[in-house]
Amino acid sequence: MKFNTKTIHGGQHPEPGTGAVNIPVFLTSTFAQKSPGIHSGYEYSRAANPTRQALENALASIENGARGLAFASGLSATDAVLKLLNPGDEIIACDDLYGGSYRMFTKMFEKYQLKFRFVDFSDPSTVEKAITEKTKLIWVETPTNPLMKLVDITAISRLAEDKNILVAVDNTFATPYLQKPIDLGADLVMHSATKYLGGHSDVVAGALITKTLELGEKLHFIQFASGAILGPHDSYLVLRGIKTLALRVERHSENGLKVARYLEQHPKVSNVFYPGLKSHPQYELAEKQMNKGFGGMVSFRFTSGRKEEAVRFLEHIKIFTLAESLGGVESLANHPASMTHASIPEDKRQEKGITDDLVRLSVGIEDIEDLIMGLAAGFDKI
Repeated sequence: MKFNTKTIHGGQHPEPGTGAVNIPVFLTSTFAQKSPGIHSGYEYSRAANPTRQALENALASIENGARGLAFASGLSATDAVLKLLNPGDEIIACDDLYGGSYRMFTKMFEKYQLKFRFVDFSDPSTVEKAITEKTKLIWVETPTNPLMKLVDITAISRLAEDKNILVAVDNTFATPYLQKPIDLGADLVMHSATKYLGGHSDVVAGALITKTLELGEKLHFIQFASGAILGPHDSYLVLRGIKTLALRVERHSENGLKVARYLEQHPKVSNVFYPGLKSHPQYELAEKQMNKGFGGMVSFRFTSGRKEEAVRFLEHIKIFTLAESLGGVESLANHPASMTHASIPEDKRQEKGITDDLVRLSVGIEDIEDLIMGLAAGFDKI
């Protein structure tokens, strides 16, 4: 079954009780049992709910995984992964990653004696040097947020082979339409399903997909015991979003490339970060690893290097909405230093290139002429 068919039919079947083509929203906390401990497979919605299970089946299908799990948010999914570990374990993570992940790693889990090493994943040899006998998890983002660095998933996965090290990939930016980490060797995929999977900025959700059923069962126990489940109505919204994922991501990618090319030629722009540009240092890896397109995320800096220009630009752009998040059908603009990555200390942001003049765009599916006009309105004010 090919991808477009999977988004609609993968792991999905008409509801057996009524024949409903779309799975109903099962708004129930508990399920009747025929006899104590004898039930139809559902007993309590924290353990399993038919609507959430339909979404989880779809997630596993589109990521070519063995088990899917739907969480209350991307961060709650990440939290569950870290709960697989024990005090003294070490985690190697990208040095350029989502601010919420950095905050969770350093503020929440370091106090439980987990040790995090943040390194540049652009060169796999740097990751290899950071591995110790205590390393139990390699946390990958590719493309990274917000500098759009790429990580060679296959190369990183080979480093972890036979070392009892899990490789987890945050696939939020690329989506399973453009990139399939499990096929490339990863053990685990994480999504902020709030973003492209949901696709309409109307739900907060997270997802994990595992290569093996065994790992899926371990994570399901953690989810069941901790309670970070996705509700049935939100599960329905994400499942509905997945059905149009391929169509939307194609348009996001088409518009993203055109916006990146426009910015690359603009005299007020110094650097454009987009894996689909030939100027991107890892363009060849992007072509190999993201072989259907390059997504809708674009970041750039201003020639002046001044925060004031970035702020003024963001205050005057049109069509693009100044807001956090990404991956919805509408275009959004963001100032990472004061918004999504504000939780990272300023010296660390500057060190990693998340400068005060950096702007991140989530390019939507509007007409490209209107998007370019909206950006031009911002540039005209600086």
